[in-house]
Amino acid sequence: MTRAVTLPGLVNAHSHAFQRALRGRAAGDDFWSWREGMLAEAAAQTPQTVRDLYAETYREMRAAGFTAVGEFHYLGPDSALAAAEAAAEAGIGFVCLYVAYARGGLERMRQPTVTAYLEQVETLRARGIGVGVAPHSVRACPRDWLVELGRYAAAEGLPLHVHADEQPREIEECLAEHRLRPIELLADSGCLGAHTTVVHATHANGAELDLLRDSGSTICACPTTEADLGDGFLPAVRVRHRGIPLCIGSDSNVRIDPFEELRELEGIARRQEGRRGIFATDELWAIGGANGARALGLEAWDEIEVDPRHRSLRGVAPEHVRAALVAGCGADVVLPPGRGVPGA
Repeated sequence: MTRAVTLPGLVNAHSHAFQRALRGRAAGDDFWSWREGMLAEAAAQTPQTVRDLYAETYREMRAAGFTAVGEFHYLGPDSALAAAEAAAEAGIGFVCLYVAYARGGLERMRQPTVTAYLEQVETLRARGIGVGVAPHSVRACPRDWLVELGRYAAAEGLPLHVHADEQPREIEECLAEHRLRPIELLADSGCLGAHTTVVHATHANGAELDLLRDSGSTICACPTTEADLGDGFLPAVRVRHRGIPLCIGSDSNVRIDPFEELRELEGIARRQEGRRGIFATDELWAIGGANGARALGLEAWDEIEVDPRHRSLRGVAPEHVRAALVAGCGADVVLPPGRGVPGA
């Protein structure tokens, strides 16, 4: 009798679920022109469209093996409640990484003051929703906001997530305004620490990586989105050499496949180093699961079951299944929750 293989679930530490609606659109020739189409999509969202689209997207995540998600949410408090309801319907663990936005973007994304932002965070917490503090970026939050958000997250024991060093232009603008690179500014304003996750860090230099290492911060890599947007390659080998924890996210949800995210991460490292096996199998599973859970402040998340009779696992010995999953399988190897192996 063939039995399903039970494994730790994967954790999606960075998602913008509404961007699932952009899948397949050839929008713009670089990140900044793509962003205009993304903002137009954000402007069109309502609590009801969020409720419907996010439930569908979260079901796709759950089917792919993600059993918890950190939703980097900047569509307002009413839509945050709708997102939490959608996650509950889909059966996926949920943390609302509620975004602070002082300038730029759309009016619906912005709060008038950092105090108003923190009041919104407290309202979500009072509703029993898992919440993280999320200054969108150093573009969206001035230094005084970053100082207050770093203080609040540390005092309340909440995760702090922030985009940084995704694009060279972002770095140039930060240098012009602050004479510091983005991660240097985050360090200077008290936003780094063991509770902090920096999303992307694609163009982080050695000094910035040292700051992340020394502060115990985590990097969330989103390889399929970073490829789709032409962001560049995470300095994966230099990150690993420093022992900086990594987790993964589906980000724009152009693809929802945790095994592909992990495989891309290892593939980037192999290209950079010119050899195979940079991240061991156990490391990749930690990046895909436990590290993401820690980044979201989760103590538990669901397991998954995979079908050992799937065509991509045919001939694979049981002791090699975990390695085979990250080396050459897609999300379709994951069984629906609670259903077991068909015909077993």
